[in-house]
Amino acid sequence: MTNTENSFIASAKRVIDIEAKAISALNHRLDAHFVDACHLLRQCKGKVVVSGMGKSGHIGNKIAATLASTGTPAFFMHPGEANHGDLGMLSKNDVLIAISNSGETAELVNLLPVVKRLNVPIIAMTNSRQSALGQHANIVLDISVEKEACSLGLAPTSSTTATLVMGDALAVALLDDRGFTSDDFALSHPGGSLGRKLLLKVSDIMLTGDDLPIVNHHVSVAEALLEVSKKGLGMTGIVDDKNTLVGVFTDGDLRRILDARLNLHTAKVAEVMTEGGKVAHPEQLAVEAINVMETFKISALMVVDEHRLPLGAFNMHMLLKAGVL
Repeated sequence: MTNTENSFIASAKRVIDIEAKAISALNHRLDAHFVDACHLLRQCKGKVVVSGMGKSGHIGNKIAATLASTGTPAFFMHPGEANHGDLGMLSKNDVLIAISNSGETAELVNLLPVVKRLNVPIIAMTNSRQSALGQHANIVLDISVEKEACSLGLAPTSSTTATLVMGDALAVALLDDRGFTSDDFALSHPGGSLGRKLLLKVSDIMLTGDDLPIVNHHVSVAEALLEVSKKGLGMTGIVDDKNTLVGVFTDGDLRRILDARLNLHTAKVAEVMTEGGKVAHPEQLAVEAINVMETFKISALMVVDEHRLPLGAFNMHMLLKAGVL
């Protein structure tokens, strides 16, 4: 590498090292103040309102979003706009998380008299308990850093990283405390891939009706192969005379037949099928079906009711197309 390229790498490593140390230092500040902040947020009857100016505001936006997506109702309030009318967003049942590295940010400090008048408790994230914000806050979370990662020591870098991590620590501590589940998480992410993975059911993706690969157990292997080829799932279900699923015939079964040199036109599919076979149920989550498929190394599943009557079928390609994989 050239000297310039080496310089880029060296700068990046220095930044990462400094910010990693800033994060590590937070471990020693997880004390009674942090516990009190968790209790206060857990008992909040209204919303958690996060506010910060400049880079702290960007971090505050992310903290509010993380809280909201993990079960703690929250939103971001810009302190500049709050000074010109948006303070009406704040109500007496809320909790304010105010972020200011110095604790002296004018836009935030100007809000304090009104916030105190509303009797809204304040959790301050700042580097100084003696600052205006620190002195007026009910709880102070120390997000001070030894130095910024910026070589000039000016641009908020380590300090914003430490603030973000402290916010994540609060959000996850609350998530764990209230027993927030993957289903709860999916309900707040219905439009994303996480929601699709967690909410999509087998019935939402399976093939049904004429698209369902099914043959009677009396047919020959050759006839079963035609059904496999026609329906395109790489398998077919095998049913008895009462239409109960008794097995499946897959590409893997075909390979074993070819190795055994059986006559495809005279051999009955019931003689070579996989008896029983793994199945899914329509109300089962797609992610649960994926676990079955991966555990048993199969690429398609039949879907049955409680009496093993075939209702549908699907394969890995359909799960991929649906955005579950």
